[in-house]
This record gives sequence, C-alpha cells and structure tokens, in this order.
Amino acid sequence: MRLLSFGLLGLALAIAPCHHAVAQDWPNRPVTMVVPFPAGAAVDTLARAVAHALSEDFGKQFIVENRAGAGGNLGGTAVAKAAADGHTWLFGTPAPIALNKFMYKGLAYDSERDFMPVVLVAKSPLIIAATPDFPAKTLPDLIAYAKQNPGKVNVGHPGNGTLGHITSALIQQFAGVEMTHVPYRGSAPLITDLLGGQVNVAMDFMPTYLPLVASGKVRALAVTTSQRVAQLPDVPTVQEAGFKGFEATAWYAIVAPTGTPPDIVSKVNKCGERLPEERQGQDHPRAKLAARCWRISGGPQGVHRRRTRQMASRDRGRKDHDVSLDDWY
Repeated sequence: MRLLSFGLLGLALAIAPCHHAVAQDWPNRPVTMVVPFPAGAAVDTLARAVAHALSEDFGKQFIVENRAGAGGNLGGTAVAKAAADGHTWLFGTPAPIALNKFMYKGLAYDSERDFMPVVLVAKSPLIIAATPDFPAKTLPDLIAYAKQNPGKVNVGHPGNGTLGHITSALIQQFAGVEMTHVPYRGSAPLITDLLGGQVNVAMDFMPTYLPLVASGKVRALAVTTSQRVAQLPDVPTVQEAGFKGFEATAWYAIVAPTGTPPDIVSKVNKCGERLPEERQGQDHPRAKLAARCWRISGGPQGVHRRRTRQMASRDRGRKDHDVSLDDWY
C-alpha cells in the first residue's frame, strides 16, 4: 500500500506541470471557433469579429466554422466531443449553451457537464419586425390582427430552438393568439423572405436588422428588453405593449470542452473581456462589435451564473406553458 501511495504521488507530480506547459505552448496551430448557426446570422457576424481580434492578439488564426442545425445542437455536440486542448471553442447563444437541454429529447450532450464557461462577450435584444406594408404598425396591432386572422400571420425566426422561436411561442401563448411558425436556417434567408413578403413578421436578434430599420425597409414593432434601446429609442418594448415582466435578451459567450486547461481558459477570458471596448477605427471588427452589442463583463463565473439563471427561468416557462420544440418540427 505504501509503495502504491508513493507511486501515485510520483504520478501526480509528473502530471501537475503538464497543463501549464500546454498553456505556454498554446496556440501552436490554428484554432477552430465553432458557430452553431449559419453564415450571415447575427451570432456569426459577431463571432467573426471576435475571431479576428483573437487572431491578432494570439498570433495564430482563429477560424470560424459554421455547424448549423437543430437549433445549435449540431455545433454544440461537435464541441462537447472535441479534444479539450484549447484548439476548439464554441461561440454560442443561450440555446446551445443553456436552453436546448430542456427543449430537445435525447440531446447528445449536456451543456452543464460538457462545457467549461470561458467569457461573456456581449448581449443583444431581439427585435419584432415587419414589412412597411403590413397592416400592423405596433405589437398591439399585431396581436389584434392575429386574433382577427388566426393562423394567417407567418412569423419567421432563425431556427427551431433559437431565442426568436421561443419568444414567438411565448408571446403567442401569453396573448392567446395563433400565428404560423416559419423556421429558417439563420437570419440571412429569413431577412430575404421578410423583404420579399413570404413572411409577415420576424422575431430575431436585433443587430442584423438595424440597417434595414434605418433605411425604412422594415418596421420595428418592439424590442424585447426591459427598457428601450439606444439604437432604436422610438421603438417600444414588449413590456410597454402590455406584456408585464416580459424580457428576452440574447447573450453571446465562448465555452470550451470540459477539461480544457485553466491557463488557456484564462488567456482567452482576459482577451475576450476587452473585445468590445477596444476601438481601432470605425471599420475595424472590434469597433463593429462594440457598435452592434451591449458589453457585459463576466469571466467563467459570469457565464455560469447567466446560464444557470436562464435554465431555471426557461424550465419554469416550459412547465408553465408546455413549450417543447420536439413537437414543432
């Protein structure tokens, strides 16, 4: 037994410096940042700005790899099963990082068990938008129109399981109306069909829609934050439209496969926390990132707290309102 104890102690001492040595050499090849949504989506745009900044800071290329599908589950699964060596990260939203475990049966990963929180990058409200010729000019108008025309209003969102999808479902349930869900593979095809009149309303992440609202191509009916946003000061909140306590805000975070060396996580965290604050000219990716989102600070504990809080809130909502995405395919 004593010999075994010494043997285990020796093994522990031999292994102890390994993580530190790995962190010193990291990154020693290009790093993959998986985005679980299609190219052109709001999260993809932000991830590319972050990847550009990380590439500058670490001197190795951070490559965005889009693995879209199943509300972010395909990309989430790929990262959960990747080697925990600091060369694969997930740039995600609440869906793959927190919510999908409540929404999909037989999920191939557990976000609490399989992901290490790294850094909160930013947050963004959702927008409820319609074409200028749509009869509803406000969210109360939309609810009234939907009540008069049950099932005839087509509501697009960027995919099953996304926060746009959940927001649409909850608003309909709270208001007692029926609209037709139209899921897309990301924001880009949704916007194309919104502008083309194939869908009447979009519920999606706000940043991609700001230029369209400014140009008059779409009308913003509401935003999903508790207070009005600086970018759209004249647009009321969902709460102002009569939905007391309603708030749906997307947060963007980087997570890593569980077991990634803490020193590597710390390096990315320190860089990630600075990202939106560093402006290097209006057209620089860091400046674009800062202009499109609200900065939120938070290292691994911040990601953990926000994930835990949102999972608890959405689990209550799922039980109260019977929201299950397996039933909506």
